[in-house]
Amino acid sequence: MGASTGHLPIVCSPVPRGEKRRREIAAVAEQVFFETGFADTTMQEIAIRAGASKETLYRHFGSKEELFAEVVVARAHSFLGDLDERLEQPGTVAGVLLSLGIRVLEMMCTKESLALCRIVVAESPRNGELGQLFMSGGPDRVRDRLAEFLAAAVTRGELCCPEPRQAASIFLGAVLTNVHLARLVLPDPPVLPRSRIRGHVEEVVAMMMERYAVKAPTEESNRGI
Repeated sequence: MGASTGHLPIVCSPVPRGEKRRREIAAVAEQVFFETGFADTTMQEIAIRAGASKETLYRHFGSKEELFAEVVVARAHSFLGDLDERLEQPGTVAGVLLSLGIRVLEMMCTKESLALCRIVVAESPRNGELGQLFMSGGPDRVRDRLAEFLAAAVTRGELCCPEPRQAASIFLGAVLTNVHLARLVLPDPPVLPRSRIRGHVEEVVAMMMERYAVKAPTEESNRGI
């Protein structure tokens, strides 16, 4: 029972009155996945660490893949809530992008986020649905939410950006770039000072605004030159 089929079923609904226990099990499972990787994690180990029987575990989660799906979705929801707060805060487009970019880079460089990314990269060639789940539950949703923000700025006349979704992808890619990659592949990368994070994101925001900000008419343009 619970053998991996290489396919991710739809995450089942919480057991009635068991939502708290379900979340507790998922939190324990997350730590086990991060410590041992997806392939080497067993439902038996998770049950032992969670102080639950395997029957209880399978009542909440039909398979290891479904349990991993729960971990990914929970992390995505947590970050997206913080993302919405930053995109809805008052301020200039540049100021909001700066706040968002700093948060994205800080979050993606945490040990937990790096561990999750490494698991997905390692397992996706064998189980492509893990990669699809990760992308749709996290990066794609962040990009789409940012694209909505940029489109709204276009409507207000603050940006000239014909392809907000593309611009959102470019922004997030530039924010993460080799900073995130180095932390994924290097065994002991140096701690990234907040000043460096801010400086890096400021440059990305400056490039974005140079490309997409609505330019004030110059004196020459007013004279028709």
